[in-house]
Amino acid sequence: MVSVAITGNGPVELHPDFQAFIMEVDIWIGADRGALTLTKNKIPIEYAVGDFDSINEEEKDAIQKNTNFFEQHPPEKDETDLELALQKAYDLHPDKIYLFGVTGGRLDHELVNIQLLYSIITKGIQGIVADRSNYLELTLPGEHTVQHDDNYPIISFIPFTQHVQDLSLSGFKYPLVDQTISWGSTRCISNKLLLNNGTFLYKEGILLLVKSCDMIPV
Repeated sequence: MVSVAITGNGPVELHPDFQAFIMEVDIWIGADRGALTLTKNKIPIEYAVGDFDSINEEEKDAIQKNTNFFEQHPPEKDETDLELALQKAYDLHPDKIYLFGVTGGRLDHELVNIQLLYSIITKGIQGIVADRSNYLELTLPGEHTVQHDDNYPIISFIPFTQHVQDLSLSGFKYPLVDQTISWGSTRCISNKLLLNNGTFLYKEGILLLVKSCDMIPV
């Protein structure tokens, strides 16, 4: 199983603890200034891609010394730096893609970055967005297992499609049996596992699993 992690330009204070993912990730990709973040965290980069218009020459030199492949693109292009990094990740045929540094800052960027999970899952790849207080994964109909994580103990389910049909939750503080949830519903917000794992099952729609914690000031 091959796991790829892409780090973007999101606010540094929202980045997750990269060391917590070291054993999970096989290949690291830096998207534009995200490559500088990985370099500062002493994480070797396989690919650094982007227009790099937000860094100076000294920072660019540091990135180039920390990566196997440095790929600079013109600022005027059809794809965002994150999309370029995703294309590189797809070429590696991974089973899982983590997206770090893609939340916070501009809301339009954050929303479209979360929507990128849809393009990932439609390729048969597990996609995850993680930051300091959130862990997001898009799911398709079927039965899924959720593991407890001390870093993200609060669990919510948000419909990605207008309706999610026949959702059941087992092993949670607030169980559910064959309920339909729709856009705007808060029915499945702020749940918790009773033990180390639980399951959720649904028949139609696309569901966003959000594991989170309350933000603690740095």
